[in-house]
Amino acid sequence: MRLPLRSPAILVSALAAAATVSAAAAPSCSDSRALDCVPASSEQLLLPRDGDHGHGGHNHHAQPLLELNETEVTMYHAPTAPSYFWLDIKQPPADETRHPGLMGLHALFMSLAFFGALPIGIALRSVKHAWHGVTVIFFYTFVVLGLSTSALYRKLTPNLYQGSKHGSQGYLFLACAVALSALDVFSQILRLVTYVRAVHSGEDRFSLKTVWNYVILDRDEHFSGAEAEYTNLVVEEPEELEDAELKAKDIEDEPLHVRRARIVEPIRTDLEMHQQDDHDETAQWANDVHRHRRQPSYPHSAASERTLFGAHSPHRSDDSLHETGHVYPWQGKNKREVLRFIGRAAFAVCERCLVFAGLLQVTTGIVVYTGGCRGNYLNGCLAHLIKGGIFWCYGLVTFARFLGSFSELGWAWNRAPRHHGKYPTAEFVESFVIFLYGITNTWMERFGAHAGDPYTTKQMQHISIAVMFWFAGLVGMGIESKTIRRWLAAGATAAVPATSRSQEAIAEPPSYVGSFNPFPALCIGITGAAMSAHFQTYLFQVQIHMVWGYLLSGFAVMRCLTYFFLWLGPPRSILPSRPPTEALAAFLLACGGLEFMFSTEELTIAAMRQGHDDVMMFLNAGVAITCLAFCWTLFVVGFKGWLKSHHQRELKFHGSA
Repeated sequence: MRLPLRSPAILVSALAAAATVSAAAAPSCSDSRALDCVPASSEQLLLPRDGDHGHGGHNHHAQPLLELNETEVTMYHAPTAPSYFWLDIKQPPADETRHPGLMGLHALFMSLAFFGALPIGIALRSVKHAWHGVTVIFFYTFVVLGLSTSALYRKLTPNLYQGSKHGSQGYLFLACAVALSALDVFSQILRLVTYVRAVHSGEDRFSLKTVWNYVILDRDEHFSGAEAEYTNLVVEEPEELEDAELKAKDIEDEPLHVRRARIVEPIRTDLEMHQQDDHDETAQWANDVHRHRRQPSYPHSAASERTLFGAHSPHRSDDSLHETGHVYPWQGKNKREVLRFIGRAAFAVCERCLVFAGLLQVTTGIVVYTGGCRGNYLNGCLAHLIKGGIFWCYGLVTFARFLGSFSELGWAWNRAPRHHGKYPTAEFVESFVIFLYGITNTWMERFGAHAGDPYTTKQMQHISIAVMFWFAGLVGMGIESKTIRRWLAAGATAAVPATSRSQEAIAEPPSYVGSFNPFPALCIGITGAAMSAHFQTYLFQVQIHMVWGYLLSGFAVMRCLTYFFLWLGPPRSILPSRPPTEALAAFLLACGGLEFMFSTEELTIAAMRQGHDDVMMFLNAGVAITCLAFCWTLFVVGFKGWLKSHHQRELKFHGSA
């Protein structure tokens, strides 16, 4: 029956009747301007305020439900289809033979390939170790075994996941790995051709040792023949190191209060102290001839320019800013050397991305095996897994930075050993990633919506967070720009009277040594705080969101504490300072990202159906997996450091406290 609400009296009567009698549906009305009027045509648009994912039958002021409402779940989602996991492990059919062991072997072999052989091979490549080729063989062996067990499992098992992209995506990553290996082989062929030409032209003499070191291992070392007459001009490094050690011992003999007040500078040898001396003509002739004889066939080596003459004969080739006058690592090189530098950097980035591609394959493999992310669950599932996976990887990289990774760039809370202040800062990279994350998610939040559909509450919540990432990332990149910093300092420099100005440079404050950019932490912390208050249909879902929201907020707090302590005492050494707050920040971020992935609607509903809706269980599982991943990270970073320590001369450190 229609009740036209055309006067205040009728409106009051209708409200009183609604309060007395529990009506199942709100009555429609002819006056659409009335505040309590819900026309029948728009009723379905107003109620499902979270129509992008999740149940839409509850408004954001309702109390979360304690028990699962199966009737409501089936209103928005199709019945759960059988999965490999359910038939292999949970309830295997009595009249059918299942093969879960084959799937377990597939996961084991692929994990050994991408998380064992691959990172070990990357570490061996960094020092050009002879065993790098062995790890490549192990990698492809594990891949072949993993593909074989997977093919056999699929042959013996019916397809229970239509439209799976796990296999095609995996073959794409394997194609990338094969392409990198092909480039590696191609570079070896080029080095072989270069060496054969050098031998044929008489620039060098054939030697199996040279073939092994230069062609196979790509080590840039001395060659016999044309350079033999200049070998006595090479400085022996032990003399330099002895001088440095003597200086360290002299400093150790000083009183404690004197050493505390001293600014720790990079170790400098006697050869470096003579930068202002004029070059001897003999030194210039020797260096020019030395370079001229090597240039046609081989690139410069680190030892090729270590002569006893002149200030511009560096003990580490062109590594020192003060010795060469080059501001950036690629300056002072010809076009061929610059392209080689860019190519090697791109190769290294792609090779390391394969490890994260392995993590992506683990995630999609679990989804396919358990039968998740189908139907209306897809968009919400992708959002949680992609965003949570980004935070997870971000946490592992942060822990690697704490351990000392990227210390050569000054990203391990230290001073860069070479070209300090000339590399992009870690905060700039973080801000760029945050900007990229925000500018893409701003438009992706409408995936699955039809043209003309109104914006739901959850869409507005997520879009606003993405916009925050977008512009906060821009602010973070702007703060890290040295040009913008110089502009911002123009107000102070312009205030200096022209008569008082001198040719001397203005002293920078100690805080200028490091980068103290809070915007990456701000974005993640606010995201955690907002998502901890995110409305969910069921109380268990609310609690899981609160867990990872608090963890992300904890990361922001720890990162700000890191900046606070480093602001008081900026890094003065090239060694990683390892602030303990960063270890906690990395753990909170990685664990928060994992709990983010656990909070998908489908997984929480499945946990409630099985009686596993326990917040402590979810949290402890995330903590355990995070600790396991940190152990793996410690092993990889430690193994790489051990290799480098055995391929360089030992340096002694002295205490600065």
